Amino acid sequence: MQAINTNQAPPAIGPYSQAVLSNGVLYISGQLGIDPVSGNMAEGFEQQANLVFANLKAILEAAGMSFRNVVKASVFLLDMNNFAALNEIYARNFSSPFPAREAVQVARLPRDGEVEISLIAMRES
Repeated sequence: MQAINTNQAPPAIGPYSQAVLSNGVLYISGQLGIDPVSGNMAEGFEQQANLVFANLKAILEAAGMSFRNVVKASVFLLDMNNFAALNEIYARNFSSPFPAREAVQVARLPRDGEVEISLIAMRES
């Protein structure tokens, strides 16, 4: 197992890696809408969601991958009323065939974020 870390995404806010690579499979920890430079949470759902995808992209790139390698996404929303906005932002980052996904509403996210997304990606064989 190899830890994948980049300063282009926020550091882990607990005892975990940004991502780990094992047998060609990349497991990316949940990313929040935190600016990696300032360390501040973005304001509002859309700004946070855009930063989440920027952070995910940075981690994928650090592992030599892209959104095309993603096979599974897990989405955690503070408010399911943001589901349509999420889908718009999501569709700008992924293309067909889209990865498998679930989206669930949660009671609270770390640092009072509005959205958190984790990914599983595979190296092309």
